[in-house]
Amino acid sequence: MTAEEQGTVPGSRAAGRTERLFRLALLVKGIDGAAELIGAVVLVLVSGAAVHHLVAEILAHDLLGPPDGTLARHLVAGTAEFVSGDRTFAVLYLALHGVVKLALVVALLRKWLPAYPVAIAVLLLFVVYEVIRAVHTGSLVLPFLAALDLAITVLVIREYRMLRRERRVS
Repeated sequence: MTAEEQGTVPGSRAAGRTERLFRLALLVKGIDGAAELIGAVVLVLVSGAAVHHLVAEILAHDLLGPPDGTLARHLVAGTAEFVSGDRTFAVLYLALHGVVKLALVVALLRKWLPAYPVAIAVLLLFVVYEVIRAVHTGSLVLPFLAALDLAITVLVIREYRMLRRERRVS
């Protein structure tokens, strides 16, 4: 299928729409990466007692529904590791995940062509990991994140193809 048939001719309305979606996806990934880095720092700095107190306050005010409800159980299960003091995996995961995402976002915003295949591979690895973890943990958030990463992967692939086409023509 040619670029004309796909509606992604450089300069076309579809190409502009794809470019805007791509930039929005990068913004989301950049915010997500920064939030993960901040989360890693917070986990290092905040005590288990403070996390326990915060969870107790959330549950006491029924902010997630009934204290024995699904969301409340997930919150308690998800924070149990942090309260017990075993945060190494979470801190490393958040920090590395955040750094990788931010580095890829910067490279893609600069349209550095070699970064695109790397970004595609990394995003697909994130999807696989998120799905596996979701199955093992029963997480409600991870399937959403996997779907988001998959959608962003599709946008990165489309952008990569358009950039390669543009550079061949120029």
